[in-house]
Amino acid sequence: MVFVVFLLAVPAVLLALITWQVVAGGPLLEVDREVEHALLHPDRLSQLLADLGLVQIAVPVLLAVLVHTARRGRATGADHWWRAPLAAAVTMALVPALVVPLKAWTARPGTAVMPPGTGYFPSGHAATAAVAYGAAALVLLPWLRRPAARRTVVAVCVALVLGASFGLVRRGYHWPLDVVASWCLASMLLSALWRLVSGLGRSRRRRCSGTASPRTGPS
Repeated sequence: MVFVVFLLAVPAVLLALITWQVVAGGPLLEVDREVEHALLHPDRLSQLLADLGLVQIAVPVLLAVLVHTARRGRATGADHWWRAPLAAAVTMALVPALVVPLKAWTARPGTAVMPPGTGYFPSGHAATAAVAYGAAALVLLPWLRRPAARRTVVAVCVALVLGASFGLVRRGYHWPLDVVASWCLASMLLSALWRLVSGLGRSRRRRCSGTASPRTGPS
C-alpha cells in the first residue's frame, strides 16, 4: 500500500511542479526549449513514431487486449473476470477528462513548427500512448505464466510509449515537458489500475493453488 502511495505521490508532485513552471514561465522552460531545439527534426520516421499515440491506433490495441482477457477470464470461470478490463477501460476514458481541462487552463503555445495556437500542455497523444499500452500490459500480465512472456510484454509496452513520446518531440508536435507531464499523469492512473489488477491476480493464483472458491468449491 505504501509503495502504491509513493507511485501516486511522486508523479503528482512532479506534474504540479512542471505545470507551475509552464503557467509561470519559469526557468525550466528554457531547458525545455534547448532540448526541443536539439531534438527537432520533422521527418518520416518521427511522424510514424508520433502516430503511435493516435487514438485510432493505441485505443484499438487496448480494446483487443481487454476483449481477449475478458473472454479468457469468463471461459475459465474466474471471479470478477470483468473487473480488470472494465477498470482499464475507465482509466483510458479518464485521459481526455483530465488532459482537456489542463490544456485549456495552461494555454501553452506550440513549438516553432506548429501553427499559432495554444493547448499543447500536456500532450494528449503521449498520455494516450502511455495509458493505452500501459493498461494493456497490466491487464495481460496476470494471465502470462512464463517470465519471458511477461518481460516481452513489458518491453514492447515501454518501446511503444517511448517511441511515441520521442516521435512527438522529434516531429515538433510537443515540447519535451508536455510529454513528461503526460508521463506523470499516466503514471498516476496506471498505479491505481495496477493496484486493482495485482489484487485480482493474487486472488486468482490462490484459487489455482487449491484455495476454496465460492463458485467451484475445494480444488
